[in-house]
Amino acid sequence: MVDEATATHTTVDATVLESSVIDQSLFQKVLRQAGRSLARPALEALEMLLDASTPAQARLTMLAALTYLIMPIDLVPDLIPVAGFSDDLVALTAVVGLWSNHMTPQIRDRARRKLDRWFPVTG
Repeated sequence: MVDEATATHTTVDATVLESSVIDQSLFQKVLRQAGRSLARPALEALEMLLDASTPAQARLTMLAALTYLIMPIDLVPDLIPVAGFSDDLVALTAVVGLWSNHMTPQIRDRARRKLDRWFPVTG
């Protein structure tokens, strides 16, 4: 419980911007670039999983590791200091290892073409 007599309050002034102040084309460009940055690794991972030259064992391991990383339930709960993130680190290490061993220029190129269709770059 907070003692009201000793509690300090901070007031912050904020200014609301009018829509006419915001350059919408610049804002859209920033959002598009952010989308590209977030989508690039996901598309590369997807293309690697779909690529026939990626060994089946590597595909299965990549799929399992990525699935584990996005699942809300962990083998070791993240609330446990240090140990909580160790299982995530193992999954992430597997993804990075597979990525570095099986990523090809052709896979990157297919992902980039898809990225360009989904998040077009405009001047």
